[in-house]
This record gives sequence, structure tokens and C-alpha cells, in this order.
Amino acid sequence: MVTHPGKGLHGQAVEELGRRIIRGDYPPGSVVDPVRFETELGVSKTVVREAMRVLASKGLLESKQKRGTTIRPRVDWNLLDSDLLRWQGSSAPTDAFLEDLAEVRAIVEPAGARLAASRRTPSDLEAMRQALDAMAAAGADAEAMVEADLAFHRALLDAAHNELLSRMEVVIEAGLRVRDRIVHGAQHHSDSIPVHQELLDAVEAGDPDAAVAAVESLLAQASDDLAAVRARDGQDEAHDPQPEETP
Repeated sequence: MVTHPGKGLHGQAVEELGRRIIRGDYPPGSVVDPVRFETELGVSKTVVREAMRVLASKGLLESKQKRGTTIRPRVDWNLLDSDLLRWQGSSAPTDAFLEDLAEVRAIVEPAGARLAASRRTPSDLEAMRQALDAMAAAGADAEAMVEADLAFHRALLDAAHNELLSRMEVVIEAGLRVRDRIVHGAQHHSDSIPVHQELLDAVEAGDPDAAVAAVESLLAQASDDLAAVRARDGQDEAHDPQPEETP
């Protein structure tokens, strides 16, 4: 079985089966065979049963008498579930998924920045400063930069002091993590620290309009960086030499 560090057998089974479903290995409406999973994953019937129960709670599976367990239609999936977002963003996220995340960020983060500029507290500002300092200290460490970037945007949403808006963190984090993994991993991106600093300054100054303008500039820069990396990757694939045919 593919292992996922830090997870027990039950957690590993959930991860593996969830990724397979999201990836499309088992199309909606298809019947899944628990016995096959036991063999493929090398786990007990109890582990598979519990994993399938978790996946059913996320809207991925349903069990009916005489039909067995089937993959539910995508419209029934709990797409805002943090695990589903993470699974969709892992490996090779689709263009449609990346576009959906970018659109949600464009809706949520400017609104969050506007509220943050009006409601921020000293502790909110300190959390944003610490995250920005961590971004500066990360240097070429892509993973450290990703975690610091996530911390900054999490602090920004928290500074809005709206519990429901803060819960959108799962979507923002998924979008950021996917984007940052692609861009920072490719070592091809603009310096985002100055525009993050502009955003922090606007929030600290209590200027909602400036905060919105800063976060929109940040989102535009993020979109441009991602587009540049994906375009470059596409060119690299197009120019890869094809293997010569054997006569």
C-alpha cells in the first residue's frame, strides 16, 4: 500500500482511496469492491470498512441494498472538505480546479482584507508581521515559504473577526498550497514580499480601500507567476525530444 507518513493504517486507507476517487480511478456510479481494497491495500476488512465510512461522510460513497457501495456523482461530494481540497490539489491539479480556486480567492480575500483593515487588533497585526518575517527568512526554502505564506493569509482572514469568513481558510489554504508548491518549487516567481508588506501596512493603517487594492495586486501577481510556470512547463514538454522509433 502507498504509505502516508504520520497516519495509521486507517488514515492511510482513507488517503489512498480518497485520492483514487478524486483522481477518477473509479468513475461516479461504479461499484467498489471492499475485498479488492483489502487485497490491494494489504489491510484488514475492519480498516477498509472504517475508511469507506469516512469517505461516505464526505459524500464520495454510498451504500444501498442489492447495489452495494458505489461512487456518488461529483455534485454530491463535499468539495469544501479540507481533505477533498487537498486531494484535488495533490499530484497534478487540473486547470479547472486551479481556476476555481483563483476565483474563490478573488471573492473572499478582498472582502477579508477590507474587514481586517477595520477590525484588526494588535495581536492580529503581530501575527501578520511574524508571518511576513518568516517569509523573508525562508529564502530559497520553498516549503518554509509556503508555510509562512499560508500563515500570513490565515492571519489576514482571522483579522476580519468573522467566524464564517475564517472558515474559508480551508479553501484559501488549498489554493495557496497548490499555487505555492508549483511556483516556489519551480523557483520561478516574483518577489511577493513587497506586496505582502503593502497589504500589512494598509491593514495596520486602517485603510480598507488600500487593503483591497493591495490584496488584488497580490492575487494578480500570484496568477501571473502561476501562468508563467505552467506556460514554461508546456513549452518544455513540447520541446522534449521524442524517442526514435526502432526500425
